[in-house]
Amino acid sequence: QVQVVESGGGLVQAGGSLRLSCAASGRTFSFYTVAWLRQAPGKGREFVAAVSWSGATTRYADSVKGRFTISRENDKNTVYLQMNNLKPEDTAVYYCAARSKGVDSTSPYDYWGQGTQVTVSS
Repeated sequence: QVQVVESGGGLVQAGGSLRLSCAASGRTFSFYTVAWLRQAPGKGREFVAAVSWSGATTRYADSVKGRFTISRENDKNTVYLQMNNLKPEDTAVYYCAARSKGVDSTSPYDYWGQGTQVTVSS
């Protein structure tokens, strides 16, 4: 069983930066693919970024490429999402999710956090 808790959200002006953290419990977390997804008001949940268990492979949505960076520190059971040059359209609740399947799998994520709000003002 894996439990994940997000932190680091907040209010920031356009062009600013935030770093989200996803802290996990469970000895097997280091073997899981971890992703960040987001849900804006009135919209469905969308993929943002994912990182493989080793950290060697990452994937990004086109809308965030070049601005967001996902990374992980398995010795701290933590995954990060560094968000730079934020735009108002990045406003959403950001969720951390984990699964045992690989980064390119289409399997659903097994474990989810409660989410952290990111608001970008223009």
